[in-house]
Amino acid sequence: MNRSPENSPLYILGIESSCDETAAAVVADGRLICSNIISSQVELHARYGGVVPEIASRRHLELINLIIEQALAEARLNLSELDAVAVSSGPGLVGALLVGVSTAKALAYAARLPLIAVNHVEAHLYANFLTGAGVRYPLVALIASGGHTTLLLMPEPEQIIALGQTRDDAAGETFDKVARAMGLGYPGGPAIDRLAAAGRPDAVEFPRAYLDEEARFDFSFSGLKSAVINYLHHLRQKKEELPLPDLAASFQEALVRVLVDKTVAAAREHNAACVLLAGGVAANSRLRSLMRAELSQALPAVPLYFPPPALCTDNAAMIAAAAFPLYRQGLFAPLDLNAQAGLPPGR
Repeated sequence: MNRSPENSPLYILGIESSCDETAAAVVADGRLICSNIISSQVELHARYGGVVPEIASRRHLELINLIIEQALAEARLNLSELDAVAVSSGPGLVGALLVGVSTAKALAYAARLPLIAVNHVEAHLYANFLTGAGVRYPLVALIASGGHTTLLLMPEPEQIIALGQTRDDAAGETFDKVARAMGLGYPGGPAIDRLAAAGRPDAVEFPRAYLDEEARFDFSFSGLKSAVINYLHHLRQKKEELPLPDLAASFQEALVRVLVDKTVAAAREHNAACVLLAGGVAANSRLRSLMRAELSQALPAVPLYFPPPALCTDNAAMIAAAAFPLYRQGLFAPLDLNAQAGLPPGR
């Protein structure tokens, strides 16, 4: 183990390849970003209307070594100056994850560095730790992305409890599928966010699934997705038109309102000292504004934090930041670490 001298920064190399971003970053002491290199595959998958797993995996193979080299060069460090290698081992696309996991294992073995396995969903909330936010405990975090919609509770540092997660389509996935039906292309979230700004959120009343008491913090968006797509089909069959901004705003409001209501309810129930947003959907302007408004009304003493857009989407800085507390606890992974496509959050 190559440990730096006492009182010097602890450098962790993070590697991320769970979906369609190939990323590597170096973070010092879990807070300071020394480098954060991201290669997005959005243009590669746009023609298909979504991520194609096999194409994503092959692209990761082509890029990952170069991305790691760039991250180390920008941080002005070499492998011997690192303290650990961290990698997203799940959840995600198993082929894509395997590229990152295999690379991280090889680097850790060659450089005799500790290997740290990071849960991708948990890592998203650590993006807020990289912004200098005054995070306090207990905290509630909403992680909303293309593949995951999860509510997490951190009663104290280094303890994470999953309160609820999606039972079908995740929030970001729902944005993408509705945008495709509307002819807005991929990725759908930013396109709908822009279009909705000019629309009326009360133009169409779409269903909002809150589920039963036992599953009050779980999410379900498949019904909303189907309702919007069916509404579009009926309009086209009758050769009627609804302004797309109104449709976008109504759909977005139905989805965002559920995210906000459940998050605020969780914050109230668990006496949260702050609330965090993270994941790609956390960049949505309506989610941010509505969450801020509802939280300030229901729990005025509870601050809301969210990272800048560059740290909302998948990146490796959050992987390295999430690895820092695991390093301090000595929670290292064996070299036979495998990717886990359905790895659940919580520890």
